[in-house]
Amino acid sequence: MNTRKKYTPEYKAKLVLEVLREEKTLSEIASHEGINPKQLGNWKSEFLENAVRTFSKSRDEKAAERRVEEMEEKEKGYQAKVGQLTLEVDFLKEAAKKMLGPGWEAQLGYKK
Repeated sequence: MNTRKKYTPEYKAKLVLEVLREEKTLSEIASHEGINPKQLGNWKSEFLENAVRTFSKSRDEKAAERRVEEMEEKEKGYQAKVGQLTLEVDFLKEAAKKMLGPGWEAQLGYKK
């Protein structure tokens, strides 16, 4: 059973832009790339249908995108903080183990 080829959006866009430049025909490009001309035509149609969205995003959509980006930045900060705290806890556990010896958990009331 053959698996379907998956093309990246970047690759599809590159080919569609090449078609739109009209330096070569759609069939020539498809043949050179080993793609069915019908598939390339579908990508071109989809590209042109969705081109309007680039310029028509509402303020709400733009604001939502900004909020998502802000939340992603906050998450990165939280992940960095968790990493830092994990290192500090590990360091303190080792220090307690060296200073207090075996059974340091019980002495400090630390539960695993």
